[in-house]
Amino acid sequence: MRILNLSRFGVAMVIAMASPVGHAQEIEEVVVQARLLSSAEELASERMENDVITDSIGADFISRVGDSTVALALQRVSGLTLVGNKFVYVRGLGERYSSSSLNGATIPSPDLTRNVIPLDIFPTSIVKSLSVQKSYSVDRPASFGGGAIDIRTKTIPDQFTWSLEITGGINSELDGDIYTYSGGDDDDWGTDDGTRELSASIEQSIQRFRGKLDAQNILNQLRKEGMADATLADAQSLNREIALGLNRDLSLKDEGKEFDRGVKASIGNNFLLSDDWELGFLASGGYSTRWRKTETIARNFTFPEERFETETESTYSVDLNGTFNLGLRFTDDHEIATTSLFIRNTDDEVAVIDFFNENREKSDGIGFRDERIKYEEREMTVNQIRGTHVLGYSTREKFPFLDFDFIPEDLQYDWYYSDAKATTSIPNEVNISSETVTDLASGTVTSSNVIRDSAAADYRFTDLEDDVINHGGKFTWPIETSRSSIILSGGWEYTEKVRTYRQSQFSLGALSVNTPSVLEGPLGEVFSDSNIQNTANNFVFDLSGTNNQSYLAATMTDALYGNIDWTWNERWRVSAGVRWEDYKQVALDWNIYAFDITSPQVTTDVDALRDSVFTDDEIYPAIAITYMTDWWAEIFQLRFGYSETVVRPDLREITSASYIDARTGFLTDGDPSVRPALVTNYDVRGEWYFASDNNLTVSLYYKDIENPIEFFESAASDTNRSREIINADSGEVYGLEVEGLLNLATFSDTLSTLFVQGNITVQDSELIAGARADAPTNNKRELAGASEYVVNLLLGYDSPGGTHSATLSYNVFGERLFTAGRRGAPDAFEQPFHSVNLTYSWYPTETLTLKLKLQNLLDESVEIDREGVTSFEETPGTSVSLALDWTF
Repeated sequence: MRILNLSRFGVAMVIAMASPVGHAQEIEEVVVQARLLSSAEELASERMENDVITDSIGADFISRVGDSTVALALQRVSGLTLVGNKFVYVRGLGERYSSSSLNGATIPSPDLTRNVIPLDIFPTSIVKSLSVQKSYSVDRPASFGGGAIDIRTKTIPDQFTWSLEITGGINSELDGDIYTYSGGDDDDWGTDDGTRELSASIEQSIQRFRGKLDAQNILNQLRKEGMADATLADAQSLNREIALGLNRDLSLKDEGKEFDRGVKASIGNNFLLSDDWELGFLASGGYSTRWRKTETIARNFTFPEERFETETESTYSVDLNGTFNLGLRFTDDHEIATTSLFIRNTDDEVAVIDFFNENREKSDGIGFRDERIKYEEREMTVNQIRGTHVLGYSTREKFPFLDFDFIPEDLQYDWYYSDAKATTSIPNEVNISSETVTDLASGTVTSSNVIRDSAAADYRFTDLEDDVINHGGKFTWPIETSRSSIILSGGWEYTEKVRTYRQSQFSLGALSVNTPSVLEGPLGEVFSDSNIQNTANNFVFDLSGTNNQSYLAATMTDALYGNIDWTWNERWRVSAGVRWEDYKQVALDWNIYAFDITSPQVTTDVDALRDSVFTDDEIYPAIAITYMTDWWAEIFQLRFGYSETVVRPDLREITSASYIDARTGFLTDGDPSVRPALVTNYDVRGEWYFASDNNLTVSLYYKDIENPIEFFESAASDTNRSREIINADSGEVYGLEVEGLLNLATFSDTLSTLFVQGNITVQDSELIAGARADAPTNNKRELAGASEYVVNLLLGYDSPGGTHSATLSYNVFGERLFTAGRRGAPDAFEQPFHSVNLTYSWYPTETLTLKLKLQNLLDESVEIDREGVTSFEETPGTSVSLALDWTF
């Protein structure tokens, strides 16, 4: 017997051929694998069977296109756009209007400024499929705007399997030296070894001097401790000594280009313990590192040639992940599965920003420089268990002595429990401010020195912890009659989220120095022990600002829901249900360095405490109607959906604290008065499924939003850009989606190796700002992040022998609002980004795959324009990677 693998994608078809009569009996087995086309057909079948509008993409498609993160993969779905390479906008609505889950369970967010999950943290190697539900159903949380994204992890295999993949690559922007600095010994594993942490000596000093580290307060405390002869000079010396507890090994250095590296592995098996019991497991892990260098330029709209900033940033990223799935099955009636997941994603950033503003313009020949070091470690740990139980024939036969007659044989109960934690740690984030001498013609820096200021160096230490417990259960009872099928379902759900956000901020700098050369040279020398302790240099260390960025927040949601799904005569299908949610929320400002009963860490003011709490007790309906026939195709479905949902503000946004948004760089003010937005959703979709495995889908959608939650620019200078969050008056989004799959063999057998898959979305949106907005230029405008169009196209090729495959993909989004102008200033729009990627795979043997991946072939740049002026430009470069996969 021999096995010939003719292709690598899809479902296996086994053909057994017997030898002619009279010869020795010999059976030759040929295994034929369908192409990626079959995977797409399988997901199309799932979409067709859903009672609500849902789009899905599977692991085969993701592998074929070559997307490495869930965020990148989701931009292939119709109506979805990707912002900042991590947040998904569904049907023109911002990231807050989409929700994400893991295997149907709510999970926490490691993002510092948002509740929504940055989807770049999930590697596609753990994904079985991605589901995007675009119309609401009552078994999902009512916090639903544009869509609900469910990440389904890989499950236990049917037989023994293992795989190993090794990758390497390079990015075109790494064409010279990259910035780095001395870090910790564990940086290659994406975790700090303690080098960057806030030292115990500084923590002890904060406690001793009750949150005030300036020399005068130190002197007062020393005298309270009985040191009556202490002097201001003694206090100043102690202040400088405390500063030595900071990590000041900050000198930037250049290193040569580095290659991307990665390895992934998995192993799994399935064991038949008996005729009734089956046990399986799947374990996987991955590790990768990469260097990226980006250059950006941002210009002032009014004075673009005189006021601008250029930034060169080097980032060393480490991704580490591991999963373990365990499944136990008893007969066909009972199954219990567990999923444990660990993800670590770390970015070590070094940036040099040179800029001119209203204080110093390019023509002055002097400017400013910021040198920033930021080490951000994000982690997520998830443990889930879920089960499915039916008291069917097999169970009743095994336990005849138990009386199950009162329970319908087809009644099914599904349950789950999920405990998840997400953390973000940014130890020792440092920004050093300098002044520069520049070339008058080009603005290029010729020399620089650290400014003489007590806040020349800004140190921040940030820790976030998000804990989520989510569990629920669902009963399903199918009832069959001669002409109709009815599925009754109902369930409950409980979700609890607790968030702790802690940030400490310190300043260090010299008010005067012995000689100007002290502030020149490498940063590690400027802030050396000898310079700081030298009394001739007036270095000052202190807590910076009000340290009011920290907060405590929690939510609790109890939910009950019920639904009836009725199919009549295989022609009409009606699914209608309601969901009740009791939602409670609290968010409190937390002054971590308050030591006075008159100014406690958390307010004791009754009115302030009352304002920090929000409760909501509402019922949310949903109805979906489907008409099924064979109009113009083998199967045609016409769907209609209506629902009412809610979008709640992020926890940080309902505190009075201010924060720097990591994506935009804006100082963002929270507002405890912000209330949830109410969304009314309408959907109409026509689906055609043809005999030749082709399909076509056309969708219309409309969303009416009451009290939409939006950001608006507020008063600030060129250097300090600011925005605030408010409830606008109203908003609406409407659009058209067209998507399909076409096997080119439909036209000619010579084209049977090719297929085309794609989608196009055309949409419009409108927002009425209202009286709460601070002098917006346009009271009526589109929603932020909403593109007028989105296009995804994919051309696939599979060689006749199945030893080669290639995929050329194209994605582009239309112009979208980035920042709304204020007081006559024009709006800023992010320009279309034409993304062209190519993935080629070669299968030299049954078990080996060699994959070449090229990304951003057009070498496009990210651009933001304000009335013809390019106010921001970033060059991500073209990436090339090569992977060798060994799978058995």
